[in-house]
Amino acid sequence: MVLMKEFRIVMPMSLEEYQVAQMYMVRKMQQQNTTSTEGVEILENKSFEDDVIGKGHYSSKIYRLQSKAPTWLTTFAPADALIMQEEAWNAYPRCKTVIKCPYFTKFQLTIETVHRADNGQSDNVHGLSKGQLATRDVEIVDIASSARDYWSYVVSSSNTDLSKFTSAKTGRGPLLEGWQGTQICGELHCLIMPPKCLAGNKKRCTCDKALILHVLGYYFLHG
Repeated sequence: MVLMKEFRIVMPMSLEEYQVAQMYMVRKMQQQNTTSTEGVEILENKSFEDDVIGKGHYSSKIYRLQSKAPTWLTTFAPADALIMQEEAWNAYPRCKTVIKCPYFTKFQLTIETVHRADNGQSDNVHGLSKGQLATRDVEIVDIASSARDYWSYVVSSSNTDLSKFTSAKTGRGPLLEGWQGTQICGELHCLIMPPKCLAGNKKRCTCDKALILHVLGYYFLHG
């Protein structure tokens, strides 16, 4: 049985705006995090066409981001274990990413993302079967929440309080309670299938979730 974790992330922008922002941040973060010893190595870039997700862009990359790995992981993992291989099929608004770690041969993390213009109420956008829905765990992420610390998994910390911030350029904000129903929104449905080496071990649930959130953060920032 494959366990599934679905993150529903509502963003205060349209799908078209998010697509531009995502492409910009992917390129910017790759440039900022690539040095002579670390960074992102692009192995292949090409167009593709798939019957399920449509036409888009395929890329194959290697991530060497040892210094960005969470502390709890670096305490026991050798350097080779912190090298990730990624294959990505970007057919926006549908995307699929498969992340593998050569050091752990059974490690494979699959992320399927659907971007949709709504406020987080859509259900089963991935077209899961009844059996798959029974194993799916849904978590709705409020990017402005002060009760849940999501930012540390993505950028280590954030000094911006989105419940108080207003964009001078767009006039959007602040993101007050219930903001998802009052602003232009695009929703990301990220369906994550955890690695089999972690998903079946209940004692590793905490580390499993932390690892998933870190990988999800790298996925959004690095592509």
